[in-house]
Amino acid sequence: MHYKCVIFVDVLIRELHNFANQRNKCIMKLFKIILIAIFFLTGSKADALASDHSKVNWLTIEEAQELFNEEPRKIFVDVYTDWCGWCRRMESETFSHPRIAEMLNTYFYPVKLNAEQEDPIVFQGVTYENENIGQRRATHNFAIAVLQGQMSYPSVAFFNEQMQLITAIPGFRPPKNMEAVLAFFRDGVYEDSPNLQEFISSFEGQITE
Repeated sequence: MHYKCVIFVDVLIRELHNFANQRNKCIMKLFKIILIAIFFLTGSKADALASDHSKVNWLTIEEAQELFNEEPRKIFVDVYTDWCGWCRRMESETFSHPRIAEMLNTYFYPVKLNAEQEDPIVFQGVTYENENIGQRRATHNFAIAVLQGQMSYPSVAFFNEQMQLITAIPGFRPPKNMEAVLAFFRDGVYEDSPNLQEFISSFEGQITE
């Protein structure tokens, strides 16, 4: 009887040992899975953050107003139309440049404005509408106000920290030129030296081509 008890205890100890080993293996596998999951999740997050810095986080003018009320910042408005070829080129060549995207996302509230959109726009308590829907050039009243009646596409406009229109600038601009334009308004150079072209010609930025 004593011999059988010894055998039983020995078998029980071995089984418990095997069970502990199996459990440790499962725990190690689970730990590895958790580490792998953390790696991929943090990697994905880093990729997403990098992606956010490499593209412009475009807003509507209404969204920009909401953010402005929380934290005043200059507003940049890209005024375009669906049929404008130079607008598409500036989107693909200029606004896709990482440096331009970084500047717009960091120092401005970047707004995309379709000059011929049909939906009304409420800006500073005033409702602007498109009264020309159905016409060949159905220009929105807010676009007319922003460009001060000088309807040229693409155009970019700047508002100051009091949400007052500074100016609108017509024409396509490559990345190097746009970097200078953004710096001109970002740093408030326009307040003392309003000659934009002179500033552009002497500006040394990060974009070299």
